[in-house]
Amino acid sequence: MTRTVLITGAGGGIGRACINHFSNHGWRVIGVDRSDFGDDFPKNGRFIKADISQPDSVEQIFQQAKEFHPALDALVNNAAVQVAKPLVDTTVEEWDSVMASNLRSVFLFVKLAHPLLKAGNGGAIVNVSSVHAVQTSANIAAYAASKGGLLALTRAMAIEFAPENIRVNAILPGAVDTPMLRAGLGRGHVGSGDVQERLDNLARKTVNGRVGTPQEIASAIYFLADNEQSSFMTGQAMIVDGGATARLSTE
Repeated sequence: MTRTVLITGAGGGIGRACINHFSNHGWRVIGVDRSDFGDDFPKNGRFIKADISQPDSVEQIFQQAKEFHPALDALVNNAAVQVAKPLVDTTVEEWDSVMASNLRSVFLFVKLAHPLLKAGNGGAIVNVSSVHAVQTSANIAAYAASKGGLLALTRAMAIEFAPENIRVNAILPGAVDTPMLRAGLGRGHVGSGDVQERLDNLARKTVNGRVGTPQEIASAIYFLADNEQSSFMTGQAMIVDGGATARLSTE
């Protein structure tokens, strides 16, 4: 039987890798992004262009999703924005936009996905948090706070939804080569050379000695979404970071 997944932030690095990975494993994919995806979206899927930070848009997204297929087997809350600047220079509008995109959107999506997951006799929710939820750095406070909040929300939802056979887990990616990562390399945390030099400096900070790929994160997300592979996991935070958080910062 063909399973159905809804993935937000479908046009980004990790989102695009998820669309391809789930589709390649025979899933029916619904992708949501505020930017165009391009012509290579899976033919048996549905792409919805919308801004997930707006409550009205979320209702329209789920109206389209239900028209496409009446039940969901998984929801991947992947969409996020990042404001990279000192806390004291962050405006209220910037703070609110990060929370609306990264945290409130998950609350809204889960509320509206809940009946579709129940219609499919349960399923899985995977929230894409970040290592910034547990170890962070300067000039990224709003993003870190939103991703930390997402961990607490994951635990709360796991407890509430367990009786309905809906599992909820979070994945915490470390440094992964995505457009968002490259855009944030100007924070000064990995030197001041060109983009490749900064990527190389970042790679040296991981235990594995390299930056991750979107495909590696998509594989881990798939593991958490697939009831056959992770059926006894719920309310958990899975870190996929090349070992970066395992090493003491004083080393």
